[in-house]
Amino acid sequence: MLERQETRNYIEHVDALLAEHPLDEAMALAVGGDYSTVGRLERALVLYCGLPPNGTLVDVGCGSGRAGFALRDLPIRYVGTDVVPKLTEYAAAKCARDDWRFVVTDGISIPEPAASVDMVSFFSVFTHLRHEECWLYLCEAKRVLKEGGRILFSFLDFGVPFHWQFFEHAVGQLGSTHPATIFIDHGAVRAWAAHLDLSVVRIYDATEPFINDEFPFFGHSFAVLEKAMPA
Repeated sequence: MLERQETRNYIEHVDALLAEHPLDEAMALAVGGDYSTVGRLERALVLYCGLPPNGTLVDVGCGSGRAGFALRDLPIRYVGTDVVPKLTEYAAAKCARDDWRFVVTDGISIPEPAASVDMVSFFSVFTHLRHEECWLYLCEAKRVLKEGGRILFSFLDFGVPFHWQFFEHAVGQLGSTHPATIFIDHGAVRAWAAHLDLSVVRIYDATEPFINDEFPFFGHSFAVLEKAMPA
């Protein structure tokens, strides 16, 4: 389970941003800044990776809603989850889609029935969770996926030279209340997939060009896993 102290730290971090900045700026900083640009990139990514028209997307760790805001014009069903109530409240207001759900979760859970969604995304989520927690979230994602559905998650990778700066920054943050910074290697991704009987569709390196002319690369490495269709 996610440690309650870590959740409290994240809530306190958001509260501190709100105390120091105007609302929109604080909500952008809470998810790393570049709200509009990164949101459009995440939209391009889920579409590139196979979110079907009229499909259902669960955006775990939706934060203040930058992916949802970028996707709000599409006829999809969307569920955004986060552990910080002020982030989900802002996301719901920002997206202004009465047919979408924004849910505050406690611990590692995806509030959807089994075999009911087409894609589960984890943007900048596994970058802050222990490997054991990533595994439990992948178990939950497999549970809610339809056959042929996909899991998409971004991660930091020691094999990508420019990710070293994130490690150095994390070293400087030791002892603070900032979220942890966690790296994942390709071997872990493949082992998790094998033990969950998920197919590895592709693992993309952070600087690998793949999306479109506006977004030639993502910045994080990311993996696309698929729940097998019946034989």
